[in-house]
Amino acid sequence: MIYRSWLRSEGMTPEVFDGRPVIGIANSWSELTPCNAHLRAVADAVKRGVWQSGGFPLEFPTMSLGETLMRPTAMLFRNLMAMEVEELLRANPLDGVVLLSGCDKTTPAMLMAAASTDLPAIMVTGGPMLNGKFRGADVGSGTQVWRFEAELVAGRMTQEQVLAAESGMARSCGHCMTMGTASTMACMAEALGMQLPGSAAWPAADSRRYVTAQSAGQRIVQLVREDLRPSQIMTRQAFENAIRVNAAIGGSTNAVIHLLAIAGRLGVPLRLDDFDELARPVPTLVNLMPSGRYLMEDFCYAGGLPAVMLELQDFLHNDHIGVTGHTLAETVAGAECWNRDVIASLDAPLQPPGTGTAVLRGNLCPGGAVIKQSAASPHLLKHRGQALVFDSIEEYHEVSGREDLPVDASTVLIVRGAGPKGYPGMPEIGNFVLPRKLLERGVTDMVRISDARMSGTGFGTVVLHVAPESAVGGPLAFVRSGDWIELDTPGRTLTLDVSDDELARRRVGWTPAQPPWSRGYTRLYHEHVLQADQGADLDFLVGASGAEVPRHNH
Repeated sequence: MIYRSWLRSEGMTPEVFDGRPVIGIANSWSELTPCNAHLRAVADAVKRGVWQSGGFPLEFPTMSLGETLMRPTAMLFRNLMAMEVEELLRANPLDGVVLLSGCDKTTPAMLMAAASTDLPAIMVTGGPMLNGKFRGADVGSGTQVWRFEAELVAGRMTQEQVLAAESGMARSCGHCMTMGTASTMACMAEALGMQLPGSAAWPAADSRRYVTAQSAGQRIVQLVREDLRPSQIMTRQAFENAIRVNAAIGGSTNAVIHLLAIAGRLGVPLRLDDFDELARPVPTLVNLMPSGRYLMEDFCYAGGLPAVMLELQDFLHNDHIGVTGHTLAETVAGAECWNRDVIASLDAPLQPPGTGTAVLRGNLCPGGAVIKQSAASPHLLKHRGQALVFDSIEEYHEVSGREDLPVDASTVLIVRGAGPKGYPGMPEIGNFVLPRKLLERGVTDMVRISDARMSGTGFGTVVLHVAPESAVGGPLAFVRSGDWIELDTPGRTLTLDVSDDELARRRVGWTPAQPPWSRGYTRLYHEHVLQADQGADLDFLVGASGAEVPRHNH
């Protein structure tokens, strides 16, 4: 009686307590997360679907992570959001949940929580913004930011022009409309089978985004009745499909860290090297920024992810079952491609096989590092140059505009101290803007190496996620300016031309980074975060746990 009476205070009629499935709607809406600011309207559409199918919807707020505003970086709080959503799902009397996400880290955080609780779940991402417009051309959020920033630094663009560009770049609700991390993770949710087919690509401002949400509300009720759970959907086969799809769409390097973390929550064996081995035979098919020229709105109208997965069927596990309850083969059987400029065929791909995310090994990155080949400069994928080292991105910014900076186009720029523990939180600074004097001379790309991440909207010949990071004593901590470094992407190696004995001498007297704060979540994070090659989750959250609920004392 007590539980029903309090819900009756919200004006609920008696029949909602007749045993029908109780469906939580986990809403990461926040005005501090511009990408998710429209999710209250999306939640209303979900509720319609739940009511239609005989469920009882109850919306609740969750933490929200806005990549654009949070400091020091939203990635610091991905694990906190995953913990919070997990505990909310355990603590409340829910039979199933619809996960409403959008911005970069909200999607993986919610999938991590769903993986840990294993409650029937379905994801609804908020959708990309409409194509940006500036001076009669399409401009992509994020990708064009980096280009315009470089043009501003080089003096080829004025501040007034930048202000005009930014007003047309983000002109509707939704997340980045490039194939950045938000769009990538929406596609990963769909490829894993946790999102309805085609729903990753519908623009946030399109009425069909709300049709998708209503359909998800209908479907979650059936998922509860069928007892189809995330652990049955996000299998090893599902992750193999997602990795291959990520290669075909030119997806973000951040997908590597997030998929490793989600798999870790389920106990699914997944290694960093899987991302290279599984992706090597897959060509890049999707012609979207930053690897190509189009944007998510074009991708949607060209056929979206189902058209890509239909093209990739020979590479995928077609008997995999997702939230639809149908096999992948059945799900994509009716898919069609309407624009081969946007979604290429296997016979005429945008880029050949082996041009996706590459995993590098060597004495500079014994735990691995990654590079997004499709967004790099081909002539730099094999390169030898002398290092110019900075211990922080702030240190680099202080001198990057100096004319006397000892740098030329062959220099290998290194920024360290930006890994999971080092910053803390592993910020998206790996594709830092080039030195001013080189930009003014027309240099557009250089080899850059960091233990940081970069935005999925970013581009350039950037080696990321170097593991172990410098803050825990990885070799990156002992590189000195003037050292020779060799990048051999085709050979999958990253080599520091310094002997093991010399590295050992440099290590003498080194001490690890101290916790940046003495209390709270950040201290907990610093003490327990894993390295990038393990998904940067907290060590005590790894492993399947299921939907157990603490026992009550009354």
